[in-house]
Order: sequence, then structure tokens, then C-alpha cells
Amino acid sequence: MRVFLDTSALVKRYVDEPGSDTIAAVLAEADRLIVSALTLPECVSAFRRLAREGHVTSEQYERLKAIVLLDLSDAVVCHVVPEVIDLAIDCLEQYPLRTLDAMQLAGARAVKPDLFVTSDRRQAHAARSEGLEVVEVPSRGSSHK
Repeated sequence: MRVFLDTSALVKRYVDEPGSDTIAAVLAEADRLIVSALTLPECVSAFRRLAREGHVTSEQYERLKAIVLLDLSDAVVCHVVPEVIDLAIDCLEQYPLRTLDAMQLAGARAVKPDLFVTSDRRQAHAARSEGLEVVEVPSRGSSHK
């Protein structure tokens, strides 16, 4: 199964919060992980925010970053190419999405995964409307690995 994980869902692989068990189960079934080229910077941003807010130490931040870098080295990366930008604009015109959420969804639309996974309700609705099979996991909690 080809699984496209939005950053909101992927972070749950590294940070213990509601939905982390679902992400583990989905990834156990996946033959191929697909992510946007935006995912790594978004993960780093999420991990830095956790560090700034005192939820993780500097050492934990460095470990999280190293693990995600290693994990994504085996992932299929959907790059930001003209087709993806056009699809993102289409998403922004049709759905109440933020720019990066539209870019993530556009990437998924371009690669046509078997499953799209997100913790963003609006993005999940838009993905379903676009005909994607969607797993929506709960949004961010407060407990961290």
C-alpha cells in the first residue's frame, strides 16, 4: 500500500500524542511512504516549536531531527513542480485550506496514493472530496516521547 502522510500525521510517528497508534498501524501496512518535499522542513518546525515550548529538550530535538532525516531517506518525495503548484491553487480555490496544507494535498493528488493520512479536518474533507481514501487521526495532544 502506497501511503502519503501529511506532516501533521507524520509527526505523530515521533511524538506520542493522540493518533500515534493509528500512524504506527498504518505504517506497518505500508509498502511505500510518500511525503511532500515540504515535510522535512515542516517536521523540523514542529520539533523546534516543541523545544521552544519546553516539551522536549535540545537533545531530544536533535534526536527527533536525526530520526526523521533517516526515516525520510527511504521515502518517496513528491517535489514542488508546476503540476503540484497548479493543483495547490485549485485546492485553495475550492477548499478553506492553508497554503502548506493545500501544497501537501496537491502532492497527494499528483502521486495518487492508496491512502492519504492527516490530522487536519479541513484537509481530510478536501482530500475525500478529491476522491482520495483518507485516514484522519486526532489532532495534536500534549504528551511527548
